[in-house]
Amino acid sequence: MKSGCLSYALLVFLAACAGGIYAQGFPSRPIRIVVPFPPGGPSDYSARVISAKLPEFFGQQVIVDNRAGASGTLGAELVSRSAPDGYTLVIANTGMLTVLPHLRKDMPYDPFKDFTPITNLIGGPSFLLTHPSVPVKNLRELIALAKSKPGQLTYASAGVGQISHMNGELLKLLAGINILHIPYKGTGPSMTELLGGQVSMTFSTSADTFSYVRAGRVRLLAVTGTKRLASAPDTPTMIEAGLPGFQSLNWNGIVGPAKMPRDVVERLNQGMVRALNLPDVKEKVAAQGNDVIGDSPQAFAKFIRAEWEKWGKVVKQAGIRLD
Repeated sequence: MKSGCLSYALLVFLAACAGGIYAQGFPSRPIRIVVPFPPGGPSDYSARVISAKLPEFFGQQVIVDNRAGASGTLGAELVSRSAPDGYTLVIANTGMLTVLPHLRKDMPYDPFKDFTPITNLIGGPSFLLTHPSVPVKNLRELIALAKSKPGQLTYASAGVGQISHMNGELLKLLAGINILHIPYKGTGPSMTELLGGQVSMTFSTSADTFSYVRAGRVRLLAVTGTKRLASAPDTPTMIEAGLPGFQSLNWNGIVGPAKMPRDVVERLNQGMVRALNLPDVKEKVAAQGNDVIGDSPQAFAKFIRAEWEKWGKVVKQAGIRLD
């Protein structure tokens, strides 16, 4: 009996050692971070900020691979079906994990069963922008104009189910207005259309927002966070601007396929959190009106669940459907 117990204990010890050895040897080749959107948007920005610093901690190249399509689900599906070895990861955001599962019955993945949360990278508010041709200077005037011209004002989004879409629907719901949704394939294309005057407004998450505001190419009416930004202290929150209950976070985290080894997840998490907290990284992120998050895998998993529940309620209340 003692011999059997000893053998079992030895097997447990060897298995633990094997996991540790695997993690110690990870990574032994380049890591690929899939961005399921075109270049130029917040997901792409988050991936490139982190990928530029990770080689310092991992000793391996980190490749950013843009795989845009289907509002982020194309790239997400690709990663969900990849080997769970830590070498193929994907930038996750509101749409692909917490909104589209409420809208599509044919989702190619399950947001909870098919991914391993690693860390939430960067988060911050969205920015309500209008084209200068829209004759408004604040949110109250925008709402009044929309009510006087039902269905005539348009808002651009980065795609169905993305945070820019959900913010627009939340605005319609809380303000009681009718504005037309125009979806695009990413934040970059939607911003291009706003700059050209093809749409009336958008809830931007673009890293270039402030440069466009300073140049007078767009007008910044409000931010969707709970507090004003140091980089835009004169711009009110949506709540301060007259819309109680309007608060949302634009976030971009990183997940891998399901069933990744725990030690590999921890190794990735530790390296990414250290990279995010480098002074120059935090400074760059803050300059865009965002904050570094860098939480634990467990905290990120809990956050994803809370976002899923929150936006699910909005989808139901607003009667959002995919045609």
